[in-house]
Amino acid sequence: MVQKAEIGNIIEFKNGLRGIVEKVNENSVIVDLTYMENYKELDLQERTVVNHKNYKIIE
Repeated sequence: MVQKAEIGNIIEFKNGLRGIVEKVNENSVIVDLTYMENYKELDLQERTVVNHKNYKIIE
């Protein structure tokens, strides 16, 4: 079974991107990417959706 993150956890996904979990849904989490120091350089949206199968919990 896949371990689900909780609100406030820091997760890593897709080639080293990291973010803070803001909301936990049935099949995915909504992640705030502004946690990363280089967020502005990467030209990303502030938030993204990540399936529970596609991340690992860092903290």
